[in-house]
Amino acid sequence: MAFRVWFCSLVVLLVSFLRFATFASSTTSSVDATGPTAEVGTAFYKEAEALLNWKASVDNQNKSLLSSWVGDRPCNNWVGITCDDELELGVTRLNLSSFRLKGTLDNLNFSSYPNLLTIDLSKNLFYGTIPDSIGNLSNLTHLDLADNNLSGTITPRIGNLSKLLFLHLSRNNISGRIPPEILQITSLQYFMVSDNLLNGSLPLEIGALRELIFLALDGNSLIGPIPASMGSLSYLSSLYLQDNELMGSIPREIGKLGNLTILFLLNNKFSGSIPREVGMMRSLTQLDLSFNFLIGPIPSSIGNLSELQQLYLYSNSLSGSIPEELGLLKHLREVRLHDNRLTGPVPASIGNSVELFNLGLTQNKLSGSIPTTIGNLTKLTTLNLAMNKLSGSVPLEMNNLTSHLPPQICQTGTLVNFVATNNHFTGPIPKSLKNCTRLYRVRLEENQLTGDIAEDFNSYPNLNYIDLSGNNLYGELSSKWGQCHNLTSLKISNNKISGKIPLELGKATRLGVLDLSSNHLIGKIPKELGRLKSLLKILLNDNQLSGTIPSEIGRLFDLTHFSLAVNNLSGSIPKELGECSRLLFLNLSRNILNGSIPSTIGSIQSLQSLDVSQNLLVGEIPQQLGGMKMLETLNISHNNLSGSIPFSFDMSASLTSIDISYNELEGPIPNIKAFHNTSIAALQNNKGLCGNATGLKACPKTIPNRPLERSNRFFVVILPSLLGTLFIICIIVAVSLILCRKVRKIEDKPIEAQNHNLFAIWSYDGKMVYENIIEATEEFDSKYCIGVGSYGSVYKAELQASQVVAVKKLHPLPDGEISNLKAFTSEIHALIEIRHRNIVKLYGFCLHSKHSLLVYDFLEGGSLVKLLNSEEGAKKFDWIKRVNVVKGVVNALSYMHHDCSPPIIHRDISSKNVLLDLEYEAHISDFGTARLLKPDSSNWTSLAGTYGYMAPELAYTMEINEKCDVFSFGVLALEIIMGKHPGDLISSLLSSTSTTYDMLLKDMLDQRLSLPINQVAREVLSIAKIAISCLHTVPQSRPTMQQ
Repeated sequence: MAFRVWFCSLVVLLVSFLRFATFASSTTSSVDATGPTAEVGTAFYKEAEALLNWKASVDNQNKSLLSSWVGDRPCNNWVGITCDDELELGVTRLNLSSFRLKGTLDNLNFSSYPNLLTIDLSKNLFYGTIPDSIGNLSNLTHLDLADNNLSGTITPRIGNLSKLLFLHLSRNNISGRIPPEILQITSLQYFMVSDNLLNGSLPLEIGALRELIFLALDGNSLIGPIPASMGSLSYLSSLYLQDNELMGSIPREIGKLGNLTILFLLNNKFSGSIPREVGMMRSLTQLDLSFNFLIGPIPSSIGNLSELQQLYLYSNSLSGSIPEELGLLKHLREVRLHDNRLTGPVPASIGNSVELFNLGLTQNKLSGSIPTTIGNLTKLTTLNLAMNKLSGSVPLEMNNLTSHLPPQICQTGTLVNFVATNNHFTGPIPKSLKNCTRLYRVRLEENQLTGDIAEDFNSYPNLNYIDLSGNNLYGELSSKWGQCHNLTSLKISNNKISGKIPLELGKATRLGVLDLSSNHLIGKIPKELGRLKSLLKILLNDNQLSGTIPSEIGRLFDLTHFSLAVNNLSGSIPKELGECSRLLFLNLSRNILNGSIPSTIGSIQSLQSLDVSQNLLVGEIPQQLGGMKMLETLNISHNNLSGSIPFSFDMSASLTSIDISYNELEGPIPNIKAFHNTSIAALQNNKGLCGNATGLKACPKTIPNRPLERSNRFFVVILPSLLGTLFIICIIVAVSLILCRKVRKIEDKPIEAQNHNLFAIWSYDGKMVYENIIEATEEFDSKYCIGVGSYGSVYKAELQASQVVAVKKLHPLPDGEISNLKAFTSEIHALIEIRHRNIVKLYGFCLHSKHSLLVYDFLEGGSLVKLLNSEEGAKKFDWIKRVNVVKGVVNALSYMHHDCSPPIIHRDISSKNVLLDLEYEAHISDFGTARLLKPDSSNWTSLAGTYGYMAPELAYTMEINEKCDVFSFGVLALEIIMGKHPGDLISSLLSSTSTTYDMLLKDMLDQRLSLPINQVAREVLSIAKIAISCLHTVPQSRPTMQQ
């Protein structure tokens, strides 16, 4: 938008100069020394008086900026005032742009300035209506009132400005229809009323404005069709009609706009087909028709748009094949055709568009295979072909296609993201991927790819995520995977991989997910895996692994999933597994493990599923297993376990599924639903079980074959008597407390040490830390408080193990606030499972009668907002660090949105929720916290987000999705490069074109730092562009974090 203003200003100055030159040439050389001069002086005084009267009416007269407005000579250095002294025309230009003045235009007596050519009052705080008297400025050529708070309608008197070239009213609150009187300004070249509240239809005779070069009516509520007369605007170069409610078909007459370079019609209600006449606009560089209801094929005439760089047709209902003529567009850089109904193959001619860096064809019905010519696209960085019907079949009419992925897809090594999931591609992995060192994400899962994995892959220093699951890959795993130091997910399940797991894999220290299941791996499980402290999931089931389970696995305190089922593992189950205190799923079934079940397994209070079936285990069931409060599924069948089922299982209310068949168990089954409701198949083939279950015999009153042990005798004989005594004592105590409360008000007492009213989901270094936190914070003394937010207060706590954590003490929860404890705990487990280098680690949660606590990793660098608000800190926060922080936030959100199942939505991305370590690495915090309470919780003043960062759609809908996070990220990214919250600049930046970013950046960037240069400057510019695209008012138009 700034470019539009600059270019127009140049035109206005040129026209003004020619006008003055003509006036000067017609002026006589002699002037009456008394008459004309006296008249001019009087006119100057009249202008000065009018300006001073208006200044007095301004609400917030900026004394520092308008202090020069004194006396009666406005042409003598009055700021913002330009005069033509030579021709004695008086005030010709009024420019107070960006002065932050507040007031109305009512007292700006326009009749006092007969020779005024330019008014620029943009980027202020003016309110009220546009006065009718503005129509008296018969010589006005330039009127800019953009970026204010003006309301009301566009006055019809504006049609009297017959010499007007430039009219800019964007980003106000102007409502009503576009007055037909506008059509009287036949000289108008620039007409911009974007982002207002206009309604009604476009004037039918808009073609009367034949001099128009630039027309921007986007971001309103305009309805109806595009008038056919629009085709008469032969000089038009830019047409912005997006984000309205325009409907009908796109008129064929639009093809007459031969000088048009930009056509944006996205996010309207256009229907019908794309007219083939669109191919006549040969100057077009950007075409965006996305988010409409267009049907039919993409016209082949689009191949005539030889200057086209950007083609966006996504989110319509287009059908037919992708035209081969796309290959004629040599300057094409982006093609986004996703979310349509396109069929047929990807045209081979696409390989001729060598400037292409983004090709998005996802969510169509494309078939065939990827053409080999795509290897010519050496600048390609994003290729998205997911959710199609691509297969290995070769259409007969296209014998130049193969059934394979193109071998030269990364010929120049610039490919960063490669996604071709859930198709039917066959053949080998492209050979060029081996040298594609910039790869960051690779997703080729669920195809039919073949090839030797040892030969096709290399070490990738930037690789973060790779999934090759569900293919036909063979060969052995290379030791080079251990050199991928940024790798967080390695998934190669359901292939034909053989050989041993390389020991060097223990060097990939950031690895969080290792899935090698369903292959042909042999040998031992490397003990070196115990070094990977970030591991969350180890899935090695359905292989041919042998040897013992390494005890070093017990060092993986963050491990949540551990599956070794269906292998040839022997030896005993290591007791060290009990130290994996966050484990949710443990499956060791169908091996040849022997020995007993370690009692330490019972200390894993987070465990939800335990399967050790079909082994050679002996001994009794440990009593500790019955004390696992989260255990839902237990399978210990097909072993040689003996003895009775411990009484502790009578308290296992969480159990829903059990199988204890084919053992040597005896005695009564526990008195819980999991045993009573199970089938006889889950209890059969034991020594002598009895109890209340279908198909099982009832227990006799005396059980001679199961003598009471001392511990059991305690439960049966002593405990009832003891409970009776305790009951009487409790009654006495309760009555005493009631009487005391009637006499005095109970005061807060120090927190008690006992844990009978403590519910927790965590374990830190193998033990509960609640008491340590109370001690470390001296019962949450304010001197340990390091922050206060809408969710609660944050305290710094140094535990006994010299580990520093951040403890968030939530605001008190009203009764019933957590309505479903099981759902609540599942949420906590889901959040604990999230592990990423750019996400603050959540250790656990504690629900106490007096406190509700969330425990996080402590980061010494503090919050981003604190850093930006510090003059000294901000100066140390240089451009390289800022760029890296933005990248870190992108990585975290991309992981949460695209790599977690189900996706995690943060809901409150802001600078206060971005924490930094001492190396300025970004870590986002507070993810998902708002989901932990009921939606109508009185605890939260804002359901999802922080004011100033929330997506605009949350003002009228409670539907929260990942696009809300994307908007918040856009605000955050601008805040990082500006050094402060962008505030009012957001609305003005939304409509800036890409050509203005370099000029805007000089004003936008944090002035506390010198301007960035070279590559860093390019990265900062890229961040600004991406941030602005994230601020689109239409959620679907925002990019994904993966993009």
